[in-house]
Amino acid sequence: MDSHSTDDTAQVAKSHDAEVVQLSYTEGYPKNRQWALDTLNITSDWILLLDADEVVPEQLWNEITSAMQQPNGATGYLITKGFHFLGQRFRFGGFSFALLLLFRRGQARFEELVHDPASVLDMEVHERIVVNGPTSQLSTPLIHDDFKGLEAYIDRHNRYSTWEAKLRHRFLTTGHYGTTAVKARLFGNAQERRR
Repeated sequence: MDSHSTDDTAQVAKSHDAEVVQLSYTEGYPKNRQWALDTLNITSDWILLLDADEVVPEQLWNEITSAMQQPNGATGYLITKGFHFLGQRFRFGGFSFALLLLFRRGQARFEELVHDPASVLDMEVHERIVVNGPTSQLSTPLIHDDFKGLEAYIDRHNRYSTWEAKLRHRFLTTGHYGTTAVKARLFGNAQERRR
């Protein structure tokens, strides 16, 4: 799925026999990825969420293949996003965290958090997935590589931190993050601990 990007993302995907669907996000719920899960005719039993700037190393592909072949395995799997910046892995000052990125079709939905009409961002990339069933975690990190430069990095993370502050303020003043949200649990899975 592409949101009318101006680079060659859609053409590169098509050149590798991918079906590309263009979507114009306006606002509200469902956002891009949830809209795709609700609307597109996805026939695969499993869904892996990836961004255009992410790479799956061979060892992670092997783990994913093994996880999908488990007859009584988990419904969803958390995968750590290993952040790289300008071709180098973050060693200091960066962060990596696990998100639920692999799950059985029809068994997961994105959180429905409070919508911020002042923001034009589709913040779904930072929202968690609520799964109907057990979860597990894969050990090999995904490579999330940012080549956009320092200015773009700072600008993007300023917008992210403002969104997260508004979301947290909403929780502190109303007692909830939104209609459907991952619960904060100290001894839960990685996304529950992060929340």
